[in-house]
Order: sequence, then C-alpha cells, then structure tokens
Amino acid sequence: MDLDAPLTTGNRSLKMYAKRLTKLDIYTFRDLLYHLPSRYEDYSLVSKIAQLQEGEKVTVRGEVLEAKTSYTRSRKSIQKVNIKDETGILTLHWFNQPYIVQNLNRGDILSVSGRVDLFSRKISMIAPDFEIVRDGQLIHTGRIVPVYPETAGVSSKWLRRQIILLLTDALPHLTDYLPNTIQKDYQLLPLRDALQTIHFPPSIESTIKARHRLAFDEVFLIQIMTLVRKQQWRSLKKGHSMTISEKSKKEFLTSLPFMLTPSQLRVCQELQHDMSLTRPMNRLLQGDVGSGKTVIAALGSFIAYKNGFQSAIMAPTEILAQQHYNTLTSLLSPFGIKVGLVTSSSKYDASGSKGKNQKEKKILNTKYKTHDTDVIVGTHALVAAALDFQRLGFIAIDEQQRFGVAQRGILREKGLNPHLLTMTATPIPRTMALTLYGELDASYLTDMPTGRKSVKTWLVPAVKRDGAYDWIHKQINQTHSQVFIICPFIENSENMQTVKAASSEFERLKREVFPDVRLGLLHGKLKSKEKDTILSAFRSNDYDILVATPVVEVGIDIPNATIILIEGSERFGLSQLHQLRGRVGRGDQQSYCLLFTTAESPTSLKRLAAMETMSQGAALAEFDLNLRGPGELYGQKQSGARMLKIASFSDIELLSEAKQAAATIFPMLNSYHELKEIILKIGSDTVVPD
Repeated sequence: MDLDAPLTTGNRSLKMYAKRLTKLDIYTFRDLLYHLPSRYEDYSLVSKIAQLQEGEKVTVRGEVLEAKTSYTRSRKSIQKVNIKDETGILTLHWFNQPYIVQNLNRGDILSVSGRVDLFSRKISMIAPDFEIVRDGQLIHTGRIVPVYPETAGVSSKWLRRQIILLLTDALPHLTDYLPNTIQKDYQLLPLRDALQTIHFPPSIESTIKARHRLAFDEVFLIQIMTLVRKQQWRSLKKGHSMTISEKSKKEFLTSLPFMLTPSQLRVCQELQHDMSLTRPMNRLLQGDVGSGKTVIAALGSFIAYKNGFQSAIMAPTEILAQQHYNTLTSLLSPFGIKVGLVTSSSKYDASGSKGKNQKEKKILNTKYKTHDTDVIVGTHALVAAALDFQRLGFIAIDEQQRFGVAQRGILREKGLNPHLLTMTATPIPRTMALTLYGELDASYLTDMPTGRKSVKTWLVPAVKRDGAYDWIHKQINQTHSQVFIICPFIENSENMQTVKAASSEFERLKREVFPDVRLGLLHGKLKSKEKDTILSAFRSNDYDILVATPVVEVGIDIPNATIILIEGSERFGLSQLHQLRGRVGRGDQQSYCLLFTTAESPTSLKRLAAMETMSQGAALAEFDLNLRGPGELYGQKQSGARMLKIASFSDIELLSEAKQAAATIFPMLNSYHELKEIILKIGSDTVVPD
C-alpha cells in the first residue's frame, strides 16, 4: 500500500474522520502510522471477579447477564451492566452513555479494564474501558494499551482500531530503509518490529527499544537530508566571489572605535574566506549577548561594497533595526557607504535624510528603488514586494529564528544567490545546533569585548523586596545608575493577579516606592515614534528607571544602565532571562541583575539559581535543556517549524550516533535505493538552507 496516500482514499471511517485528524497533523497513512502513543495503560493483569480488590487496575472477562439504563431524580442516566464468570457477578457502571447498553446483548463475552471501586458499598468498576470478545484479539483491554494524543471527536479507542488495521495491512509490505550495517552497528530493532511494538507492546520495557529505533530514524533522516541540501547548496548555487585587499581590511579594522576580540578576528577571517568563494556563503554566527556580532555584519557589508554589491541587514524588531542602523552608519559612513533604514512604520531613510513630503511617501508605499544606497537595514519590511535591490550580494539576518522560512527565502530571492550570514544571540545548545543547523557553517564568538564585566545576578525572594528597592535607590543617588524594571505583561490579568504588569507597576512604583525618581514606561502597544522618544530620553539620562515589558529583550543598548530587575522571573525561560540580563553590562561599570520571584517550587528555584552562577548563555541553555527538556528553546514558537516529534534534544548520545551514521552512509547514498526513495518522498526541501 502507498503510505503517502491521503487518508481520504482509505476506509469509510477514515474518510469521515480525515478533517478532524488534520488537527493532529495526520494527513496520510504514514502520518497515522507514526502517530505514536503518549503513554500506556497497563491492563495486562487479568483477574477473576471473586478476587477483585478495591483500588486495583485490572482486566475482567465475563458473560453479559443484563444491560439496562436507569435514571436519577434529575433525569441523568446510569448504565448498569452485570457480567459473570465462574467465580461471581460484577456490576459495571457508566453515566450518560446509553449507546453502551444499546450495543450489548445477553450472552456477549465482555472484556473490561479499569480501576476497581466501590459503588453503593459494593465492588464495582466505574466507566471502564471495554470491548466485546469476538475473535480472541483484544485491542483496548487485557494488555498494555496505548493512549494517543487526541483531539475533539477523535479518541484513543478510535485511533487504536484504525492503527491496528493499518499495521496489519502495511507492515508486511514495509521496506526497512535503514542499511543493515547501521542497524547492526547501533543495535537497532528492525523497523517493522519497532512500529508493531511501539503501538501494541508486549511489555512496557519493550517500548524503550522501539522508541529508540524510531527516534534514531528521525534524527538520521534529518541529518541525511541536511547533507543532501548542503551538497546542493554548494554544487548548484553559484555566487559572487568578493575579495578585498589586506590594506582595505586593515583600514576598516583600524577605523573601529574598539579593539576586536580574538574570536571576532577569527570570525572575520572565516567570513572573508567564505565571501571570496564562487559559491554563496551560508554561515550561522552564534554569539552571546553583547559579544559584538554587528561588527561582523559590518565587515560583510564593507566587503560587498568594495565589490560593487549592496547589503541587507534584517532584524526582528524596529528597536533592533534602529540600533543596527545607528551602529552601521557610524562604522561605515566614514568610507562613503550610504546606509538606509526601512521599517513598516517609517519612511525610507538614507544616511540620515528622511523623506518629508507626500511625494516621497507615495514612492515608498508603491515601488521604490535602492540603487543609491549601499546598505539597507530593516525589519520584515525588507521582504516587501515594493523594495527592489539592484545588486544584492550580502545578507545578514539577526535573531534569525524569529523570522519565518518564507521571509528569509523572499529576501534571498531579491539577489542572485547572495552571501548569507544568519546571526543569533539566543543560546542554542551545541547538541541542538548540530542537529538543526548541520547544513550551515558555524562560527562562534566565545569572548566578550575588552573591559566588559560579568553581570552579578541575585535571586530575590518576596521578603527581601523592600531591601532591594532601598539598594536600587542608593545606586541611583550615589552612582547615577540607570535601571530597567521588567514586567511580564502590559496590563493586569484577571487569572494571574500575583504577576506584575508594567502599567500598574509603573504607577505603583512612581507613587509609593520611587516618588523622587524619574520613571519612564515602555511596552509593545506604543507606536514606534513613542517608543523611539522614550528610548532616546532614557539613553539621554532623562529617566532613571525604565519600566518595560520584554519588548526590550533585544536591541536596547544603554551603556549607563547597570541594574535590571525582572519581576515574575520564574515565568521566563533561562534563555530569555539571559537575553534580558544582557541589557545591562554594556559599559565598563559593574552591573547587576535582580530576579524577583514568588515561586516556591524546588525546580523553579533551581533554574533561577543557575542564573546566579552561570554567565555563559550556551551553558545556561544546556542546563535548561537537561532540567526540563527542549520545550520552546527560543521562548516563542516558530509557526510551521517542525521540531523533533520522537527524539529529544537532551539525548546527546542518540544525536551523536545518528549524525555519525548519516556521515558514514551519505557518500554511498546512491547505493541504498530504499533510503534514497524515502528521502525523496519526505523531500529534501524540508531542510531549509538557512
């Protein structure tokens, strides 16, 4: 059978349920086959009626004596079914499920599984799973029973019936695409055995090896497709070789207002080498908060300019785009390089000259050219159809995980195979990076600019709140420090009254805590001009304290800000807390991060305590991964991003083995026809080059 055929080509039941199944991401027979149990119920203990004990989870088999419905005074129905075996009689109870009685007949052999309880002081089973025994095969009772992820109108019972039919039809014809040498070397179950066991295991223990095989396959296929895509990228894509003389490079580096760190110099060399090749660069740059990634993008733009090409620098927020625009203008304008800014709410701005009249505004909103601008910085507005590049040769995408695949692709298509640098300050565990970004060349900024001090971090319980406020007050008065106070929400939530909200907290702090201090308020609902005005005022030291939502997570560079206080810190992931902490410590003064929390959970407190001792983002990400699993590593889901469904990023050994196996097989891929066929069916396009 064709596992990739849509379910609408299946039996009557599948056709009826096809639309509902899409909510579980089940569209084809293969999707249904790989819809794995989330847990199991152990109903393998079969007991006689006379031996039942209250609290047991057992299976009982008996002959139906009577099935009837009775009613309570409020007209709610109770279904009662009496069954017997050679040791006694048992009454089963259900509530408001009349179809059960309608489908049972006297003399039917019934198998029921569930918990033994008391009903009217008599041993009973209330709402147990059940099935009529016809051919001797039990699906829902009397065994280890799979429980699947469900949705409205799709129960585990229905899924079990369809999956066991699918296994019967599909497994005899299923080809194991994983080479025998790999199965032997890594001690993996055959695919048929793994699928049969994972759905209907003979024991709970047997599911471990079955899941391991399927998890291995998932990572292995991702790695193989990654290698295919990387080979395509390198062999089929023809880019522009861009070179600069050592004299020009030295001129650029010596013009910088700071000394580059050793890792910055290393990454500059890697960038220069990649851009000199005739295939387009495809490099991921990971650097901690404040490690100096923007200067790498500036060098790429400088190299492109020297070779007659334009550059595009895309950032996820207007605040960050404005920050990059200011930085790149200061670094590149001395060489006559014109820098422009494009956001959804601003006019086109080239080298600081904003369009002011309606004619210029009209041009922007229709079709505008950028032939007179060398570097265009912007938000997602850069992908707008109206923006037309002349010779786009270099792209840098900051916080790239915040953009959709389509947005990144559209920007690439605006040039002829431009060199691509994707950057992120989000701490990505190395094990995850190797899996998700294996097709990219990776660079790491491992040190901080000279003079930067590690931010001292303190976990502050509720009882020490007033003391922390007093300390902040002294710091403002004595050292003229500026302070961020971060709140999770803008407005108070009815469901979370204990969580601080920026608007109400701003008023409280202004009225009760810091009446003699200048406070500002910043949140995502403000218009862009209002945000810019507030940030400019804070940067100019017109405010001592800026109360804000996590909108300041990236792109805010206030060298005089030395304290950040984070309310409800337990509500943030460690990666996001680390990003927020990076808003201070941008200058040469000692900076501090205060984590306010009301959490009492040992796990939450352990997570937050790690912030006190760990200053490297990658180490924090690995710690968070091992402590609570992968979850949302970026703090927000990417729409359409297909993360691992079976394997786990915390299983370092599995990831390493699958990657090693893929590298071994890939040079001989054409020899493995079944494997190549499954890759073509899944589609190498699922691995996006950036």
